Amino acid sequence: MTETAATGADVPLAEVLRGERVESLHCGSVAVVDDTGGVVLALGDIETPVYPRSTTKALQALPLIETGAADHYGLTEPELALACASHGGEPEHVAIARQMLGRTGRDEGSLECGVHWPTNVAASRALAASGIEPCALHNNCSGKHAGFICTACAENIDPTGYIAPDHPVMRRVTQTLAEMTGVPHTDANRGPDGCSIPTYAIPLRALALAFARFGTGRTLSADRATAAGRLRQAVAAAPFMVSGTGGFDTLVMQELGTKAFTKIGAEGVLIASLPQAGLGIAIKCRDGALRGAEAAMASLLRRFGGADCAASPVLQSLTRKELRNWNGIHVGDIHAAAGLNDSR
Repeated sequence: MTETAATGADVPLAEVLRGERVESLHCGSVAVVDDTGGVVLALGDIETPVYPRSTTKALQALPLIETGAADHYGLTEPELALACASHGGEPEHVAIARQMLGRTGRDEGSLECGVHWPTNVAASRALAASGIEPCALHNNCSGKHAGFICTACAENIDPTGYIAPDHPVMRRVTQTLAEMTGVPHTDANRGPDGCSIPTYAIPLRALALAFARFGTGRTLSADRATAAGRLRQAVAAAPFMVSGTGGFDTLVMQELGTKAFTKIGAEGVLIASLPQAGLGIAIKCRDGALRGAEAAMASLLRRFGGADCAASPVLQSLTRKELRNWNGIHVGDIHAAAGLNDSR
């Protein structure tokens, strides 16, 4: 594979067709990087910092294992997977988040992620029909936050205020992010995430590098490589925990297991780790549309993920998805832009 220089301008990632005409166009940038930092593919601007949002949850979960907290509480693979998740608030997700907190002797009152209705439509309707209000366990980030609380409690640290940048747990998480991405995480590039913890704007290239490292472990310490491997195994064993029914990440990892790790983030950011290929992929869809990022990522996984990815019917279906109206009539498609799967 040869390096492609960044153009500096956004490129088409996905087209939305109505009939045979392009009705909408999603543009953005793509970085494909190996675990030494070599740029394999650069489309658009991969150097201007972007907020990675929830794509970094697996990196934020590394201290949960490195500190010994996961072993201290005997966390299972579904629990570790939920710590990496943006889940749909389905009953299974809520139960596992509650279970994680219960291991520390705490409940949802310790969560500082805020409350929202389940993002899974069926779960939200069922909850509303039951007359029960949502709680913090339904927040898509509750598993990650439960992991932070486990880390604090295992080290005899008061978890109160764990969402603050200067809390000991969050300082360690931030240090881990800086080490994995190779770029500073300071006040200058910090913003508040939707779940109230800090998020740090970094180049797309650095985000892709972090997940190349996460996938191979070759440039990491032995302890960190082991932690990354445990998290990859956990999400492959329990992919439903990561995004839930019909979620992109769940669909991909149900199909590919440990061959690929993917994680969506808000505002059109999406990452992948390809351990066998030794690559990390990061996408930013500039208009914030995940549908564009997902189609593009499915195409890139088929291009760079090896024979299993190239032949995957699931990835093929995600590369081009039918759009139907309320009568079920096929009105068009959303598909990855031409050239993303060009292996030349």
